Amino acid sequence: MPQASIRKAPLALNGHQKRPYNSPMISFSTCWNSKRHTTGDAMLREIKTELGFDLIELDHGVRTSLMSGIKKMFDAGEIRFTSLHNFSPFFAGSVEERERAVMQAFQAIDLATQLNAPFVVLHLGRITMSPITDRLIAMAKAGKYLSREYVRMKINAVQEREKIAPECLERVKNCLLRVVDYAGSKNVRIGLEARRDYEQIPTERELSELLEEMNSPHLGYWHDFGHSQVKENLGFIDHAEWLRALGPRAFGCHVQDCVWPAREGQRPFTGSVDFEKLVPLLPASCLFVWEMNPSTTADAIRQSVQMWKERFGE
Repeated sequence: MPQASIRKAPLALNGHQKRPYNSPMISFSTCWNSKRHTTGDAMLREIKTELGFDLIELDHGVRTSLMSGIKKMFDAGEIRFTSLHNFSPFFAGSVEERERAVMQAFQAIDLATQLNAPFVVLHLGRITMSPITDRLIAMAKAGKYLSREYVRMKINAVQEREKIAPECLERVKNCLLRVVDYAGSKNVRIGLEARRDYEQIPTERELSELLEEMNSPHLGYWHDFGHSQVKENLGFIDHAEWLRALGPRAFGCHVQDCVWPAREGQRPFTGSVDFEKLVPLLPASCLFVWEMNPSTTADAIRQSVQMWKERFGE
């Protein structure tokens, strides 16, 4: 990827400074419009002029061809980057896949450094097991939620995962140690994102154990309201209970609502996520990154942002 050459003053989020709970800092993900733009500056300018955001997260789908325009906007001081969303799905794969994933993470950290983005959000991959989440979603939609068949399928999946997860997690840890060490040398923080699918890494219990075992100031939790709500809807977790337990370790979060059982990417206050109960469970320093479905109109997003500010402050 092209490199940004001019260093701007970084966001103060790296220091976890205190600020009033009622005014969470919000950013906006380019996942909303990166696929429909051919230049990075046009992509960022649409977000800034149409939605009013000048704090940006680069999503993992941003193409190399957009980077020159992104650099142009950054060099001009028109936008600031809060985070990069890195997609390295093979931390638990073969030796070659794991090495490639680590190198991709290093590149994301380098880019975050060049763009003065405090955070890189990581996916860690998945367990090699029979896919279960989409089957449970289909059963829930068909009116079989918590039926005997549903419960039996869920229990079998848990048993299967418990047998094979330890080996995969050991591979993940070995990769993650290298990534966190590298991030620390660049003063970048790594946020491990909680995932939607049960077969993805890590589960909530595994995430807690990873953070506890690695015990690094450069490694923290990255919450996703939509993903966790899907997990609650399918009967895997209690969303609020989970946030009470790990919320204090959160660097940031992805803001999206979820229409039961699993339609994510929705605007806040249009689905089943109880933001007014959940937001206070996150630290005052937490960054809130809006992650909207590309089909959502700019007008609808502006309305939701206004509702958010009325509830949680500017």
